[in-house]
Amino acid sequence: MTMQKTAEKTTALADLSSAGVAVWLDDLSRSRLASGNLAELISSSSVVGVTTNPSIFQKALSDGAAYDEQVRDLALRGTDVGEAVRALTTYDVRWACDVMREVYDRTDGVDGRVSIEVDPRIAHDTDRTVAEAKALWWLVDRPNLYIKIPATKAGLPAITAVLAEGISVNVTLIFSLERYDLVMDAFLAGLEQAAANGHDLSRLASVASFFVSRVDSEVDGQLPADSPLRGQAAIANARLAYQHYEQVFGGGRWKALEANGAKPQRPLWASTGVKDPAYDDTQYVVELVAAGTVNTMPEATLEAVADHGQVRGDTVTGTYAAAQKVLDDLAAAGISYDDVVEKLESEGVAKFEEAWNSLIGSVTEQLEKAGADVMPAGGTTPAGDGPAAASPEASAG
Repeated sequence: MTMQKTAEKTTALADLSSAGVAVWLDDLSRSRLASGNLAELISSSSVVGVTTNPSIFQKALSDGAAYDEQVRDLALRGTDVGEAVRALTTYDVRWACDVMREVYDRTDGVDGRVSIEVDPRIAHDTDRTVAEAKALWWLVDRPNLYIKIPATKAGLPAITAVLAEGISVNVTLIFSLERYDLVMDAFLAGLEQAAANGHDLSRLASVASFFVSRVDSEVDGQLPADSPLRGQAAIANARLAYQHYEQVFGGGRWKALEANGAKPQRPLWASTGVKDPAYDDTQYVVELVAAGTVNTMPEATLEAVADHGQVRGDTVTGTYAAAQKVLDDLAAAGISYDDVVEKLESEGVAKFEEAWNSLIGSVTEQLEKAGADVMPAGGTTPAGDGPAAASPEASAG
């Protein structure tokens, strides 16, 4: 790669950052950390945050030998499968938090954040979600951690409760404008309770992850192949979400919290990899540029933006009437917005549950390969022939 080409790539991502968009990477693995690649992306590609999800960890743990040593140790200790999954994933997230700590300090806690998600199988259980969030916060034990909580109906009170404990939250799987309004309300309530509990609001942070490309995938599947509305719904939906953000964070309730040191809950554009190869592979980035937002990108999208993304400044504010017309035209074409977003939320939780179960399967297989005897309920008999493996009583001690 020539120096000129490298400079052009650096400029493309720097322009995005200069426009007020925080560039985050939607990926993490032990090999990325050990190779120094994440640190390199910070210095060369304007990356200032990391998001993870069960699918990302499932892929990471299934690829290569990077986790073998830790898996062998977990097998020797007789660690059950669920705890092994947590030990493996929190190790990576803690390491990533340390890599990102300089960014966190430099931006006064706005960026330099790394997210880890609660078990998606409890997405519809408020109390268990809160308990899981607190456990992950304790396990990772880094101030620049985000706990990801799905924006299900049961997740909304969990978001408030977790923030009230002084724990920073990434709200995930948001598809609808109505649900986004409820997410912002849950955030404000959480900050109000956190302040009442004596927490320093200046150290508490949150993002609201509004999913983008999946909206087009669902809507386009219901439209004729020659419809001019194809590929329009996702960007219109996200732009209207930003309008809602401006309204809420321009209001008196927020201003009172801001005066107490609080930082706004930034909109985060998630699912920004293009699913339809007919579309510009940078459109969910360059068409959603607005100050105070985050765009978390899979590596392929990050590279595409660096290579040929055309950052034209703010492409969101002032587009709200046109965005609303897109949704109105879709309704006139027989597309039910409510049905689309309800289906996407249900499928989103189900996909993460499926990935989580695959992750459990991968860890189970690796523990067995390392010599542990994994029982159907997930408990293990330790590998080896030492005292820990001698008897169930010994392994329980």
